[in-house]
Amino acid sequence: MVDYLNHVILQQFKNWMLPIAMIVGGVFYPFVSSLSFLTPYLIFLMLLVPYCKLSFDDMRITRLHVILLGIQILGSLALFGIIALFDPLLAQGTFICVMAPTATSAAVITGMLGGNIAMLATYTLLSNLTVATLSPLVFSLIGSQTALPFFESFGIVCRQMIPLLILPFVIAVLLKRFAPRIHRQLRERQQISFYLWAVALTIVMGNTVAFLMKQDASNYVNEIWMALLALAVCCAQFLAGRRIGRRYRNKIAGAQGLGQKNTILAIWMAQTYLTPIASVGPAAYVIWQNLINSYQLWAKRHREQVLPKKEPVKTPIGLPGTPVIHPQR
Repeated sequence: MVDYLNHVILQQFKNWMLPIAMIVGGVFYPFVSSLSFLTPYLIFLMLLVPYCKLSFDDMRITRLHVILLGIQILGSLALFGIIALFDPLLAQGTFICVMAPTATSAAVITGMLGGNIAMLATYTLLSNLTVATLSPLVFSLIGSQTALPFFESFGIVCRQMIPLLILPFVIAVLLKRFAPRIHRQLRERQQISFYLWAVALTIVMGNTVAFLMKQDASNYVNEIWMALLALAVCCAQFLAGRRIGRRYRNKIAGAQGLGQKNTILAIWMAQTYLTPIASVGPAAYVIWQNLINSYQLWAKRHREQVLPKKEPVKTPIGLPGTPVIHPQR
């Protein structure tokens, strides 16, 4: 009985862990934001665990990758052109929420939701490299600040991406080759990523609230509009990625690949290339994408608890009033 109660309490705690993490990060942001230096290490460990399921043979560029990449790049430019007709500042804040590459932690949520980690990992790599390559050209055309030299921009993005995205995969391969016991333990304990993600989410929320609190009070109207547009864009990207991914039997990876953004990198790009206040867009996007992910994880766990595994129904044969079911030949 005690074990059953402990199991129920643990499941309920998991269901509400991410919303609790967001609330704790927002309320205690002065202290939590000081722990931001831990974020890269947490993401590194979060990726190492699901990457233990991958192999080089699993990583292939597909038509779905090309479609999602086209939406990310061309869609962001089209959206900027439309909104800029009304308000260039709002256009910049919304544009960066679409242009931003896929978050390296998206593979963690994809794995937790039962999606294709290999497909998402491949797209994350393509997304980050494409943005690193095109951002100097794009921002020099639409930005309001002097763009950094191409190789300097490329180097900054790569320094953020490679340690977080490539090294965990390399270490997972090395563990499989030289330490199979450790590799097997990590492969069989995928829930570790969930707890690491909760800690990382607390820190990210603390950083987001601290950033918003530092903004000038005169910009509140623009900030609210940017936050609302970020919400609309966030929902649209998750929905579009899910619908497109469903056509290729990768609805979860499609939604996460298009919807979950590297908001830390997006904020840096906005502050570097665009009007600094435009960074409020990706800062608000942090909240929206994590609310969506929290709901999806809660819904998945709720379905697993409510819907028991179906067992074959045994029909008694030969009793009066019961049909006789013959086995298929």
